[in-house]
Amino acid sequence: MSLNKLNGTFYQAMDVKGRMSFPNKLREIIGESFVVTKGIDECLFVYSLENFEVLSEKLENLPMSTARNIQRFFLASAQVVEADKQGRILIPMSLRNFAHLEKDIVVAGVSGRAEIWDRKRWDDYNAAISEEDVMASMEGLNI
Repeated sequence: MSLNKLNGTFYQAMDVKGRMSFPNKLREIIGESFVVTKGIDECLFVYSLENFEVLSEKLENLPMSTARNIQRFFLASAQVVEADKQGRILIPMSLRNFAHLEKDIVVAGVSGRAEIWDRKRWDDYNAAISEEDVMASMEGLNI
């Protein structure tokens, strides 16, 4: 396993001000400052500054006719956050609303990014995935 890949599932709590602890294990890889933006499936995507720069460059190099919606989705909502001395970050209200974040939160490391989910949405999403779905997705991967 590569040391620079994010993995693991962490159960956190968010306070009424939108602060949450970002797992130390992930901060050691992603850094103390990182980008939080809208993600797919109504979660938030979290990128290191370097990985977000790579994503931004890829999106900027696409023709506007095909890329404007994805550029607006990921880039316009992106916020740089910085962990405080206790390892807490503040999630902006617009992103909290997008991902339906209130109190019980899940942070999942997903290789080159982390994801922040509402706990119930995370549980429902994972309950809907069957072994057959996973096996079908693994076809041709030689795993």
